[in-house]
Amino acid sequence: MRAAAAGLLCLAVPAGAFAADDEEDEPAKPTVPNIYLDLRTIYATIPAGTLALGFGNTSLSAAFQALAAQRGTSLPNGLPAAKSIAIDLPLTVDVSDRVSLYGGVSGTTTDIGGGWSSFDITSWNIGVQADLYQQNGGRIPTIRLQSTLTQSVPNEQGMTNSVNNIVEFDYAVDEDETRGWLAGLQYTTVTIAGPFATIRPNTILYAGGYYQWPSNWKFTGRLGMQSFGGAQLAGRTLAESFTQPVLRLDLDRMDDNDNRLFGITAQIAWMPKPSYQVTLRTPLYAVRN
Repeated sequence: MRAAAAGLLCLAVPAGAFAADDEEDEPAKPTVPNIYLDLRTIYATIPAGTLALGFGNTSLSAAFQALAAQRGTSLPNGLPAAKSIAIDLPLTVDVSDRVSLYGGVSGTTTDIGGGWSSFDITSWNIGVQADLYQQNGGRIPTIRLQSTLTQSVPNEQGMTNSVNNIVEFDYAVDEDETRGWLAGLQYTTVTIAGPFATIRPNTILYAGGYYQWPSNWKFTGRLGMQSFGGAQLAGRTLAESFTQPVLRLDLDRMDDNDNRLFGITAQIAWMPKPSYQVTLRTPLYAVRN
């Protein structure tokens, strides 16, 4: 019996050691998701007679749509040209490598010809981004959905609610997914708290691509066509409908785990006159895996 026990002990010890080695070979999974404040600082110019449109401009769009509804009747010559500085503060949680949840507030200051207004909280938003399907070296591209609900502040006559939905297809051409092609659709709808104002949907159909260098700098370009249905208030046209091109260029600094450390975005949207926008992204991490 002693000999049998000794033999079992000799067999058990190496087996346990091999199991420990196998566990050490597997990468440790983070127990806490990424949590960060995705700070975005936006400067934009908006031509006369239109709204702040383009790729994903939920905060600027909500602020200018509310401004149009509230001041439209007092502007006999229509909406003037404007400049704006906005700060977005969405708290973001990367639940997994497939799903991110976010929500926060946005503040804006505008200049419509009489000097800059005071900086105020002008909207709040909540949203989700999810990979419905991941390519993982296959032939079917990653299918990504992003949906954002934005409401202007304060909650009064002329308040706007907008829903921005983006479906994007991401086809990587290498195993490390550092090079690839993009195609997608953005569709934005707006409702106004008022019986006499209407803002019709805005749609962008686009294509593009990306390249990430070994230094972890990543460039992404998107070129598309934007179609806006126009805006009316009490029978007056606040913003004309149009179908025009839109261009967006992104340069991001990533870490080895594809977390964004810094980003800058430049956008030109013709409405039909060009609208320019520059965005700085400086995420502030509480937890970064």
